[in-house]
Amino acid sequence: MNAVTRVMSKFRLAVVQLQVSSDKANNLSKVRRLVKEAAGQGGKVVLLPECFNSPYGTSFFSKYAEKIPGETTQMLSEVAKENKLHLVGGSIPEEDGGKLYNTCAVFGPEGELILKHRKIHLFDIDVPGKIRFQESETLSPGNSLSTFDTPFCRVGVGICYDMRFAELAQLYNRKGCQLLVYPGAFNMTTGPAHWELLQRARALDNQTYVATASPARDEAASYVAWGHSTVVNPWGEVIAKAGHEESIIYADIDLQYLADVRQQIPISSQRRDDLYAVTAVQQGSG
Repeated sequence: MNAVTRVMSKFRLAVVQLQVSSDKANNLSKVRRLVKEAAGQGGKVVLLPECFNSPYGTSFFSKYAEKIPGETTQMLSEVAKENKLHLVGGSIPEEDGGKLYNTCAVFGPEGELILKHRKIHLFDIDVPGKIRFQESETLSPGNSLSTFDTPFCRVGVGICYDMRFAELAQLYNRKGCQLLVYPGAFNMTTGPAHWELLQRARALDNQTYVATASPARDEAASYVAWGHSTVVNPWGEVIAKAGHEESIIYADIDLQYLADVRQQIPISSQRRDDLYAVTAVQQGSG
């Protein structure tokens, strides 16, 4: 392995756990500052949380919704270009054609929009006595698998509830993704029970890195996020984890380590494709 290859086999991922408020302008201002800080610490790919420009809740989506391009995505474009990095823009409420979507926009180091992922699986749950939430009351689902390429590796994108669906991660793995990113806002019921478990499962099943970005916890909010943004390696180990407050966590993504894990336990070549398969019904990315 030559020196250039060794350098390209590692890169620093930064995950921003933002304290989101009802003040959109303040949210965007903090994103500018925190992404710049992450870049200063060597972040080459920066991940923002789900619903980072507005409070999370069905009563807020229509009020804060924007078209893409719009105010928030213009800021993301500028920040990505100013800091010469790939910026995974968490998610924002998007309005398009009279419908609302929970959408992640990804920008490249020249400020170009390279991907738009609309949350595929809407968060509709009812845990009696604890939490009921129905995204489908206001949001529409996306219909595309979403991957993008960096100089380091291919990245697969999901949003929050998408992480519960192992098939999506498996398809991203088959498409060559070595890093899966999930902006997400688990709550005080599902967070302590499932947040880390799901990330480690997706990482272990697919021998990939998995990163999640949550909003910081706000006990006064109508929807209280669990926080604890996390990065997990292909061995299923947590290698970076935030608390519940606003912060940035960093992880050095080592693609040679990933290759070593896949060689040591070669499940991709041991699958019984003659007995079972996970296939994409609808092709396309974005």
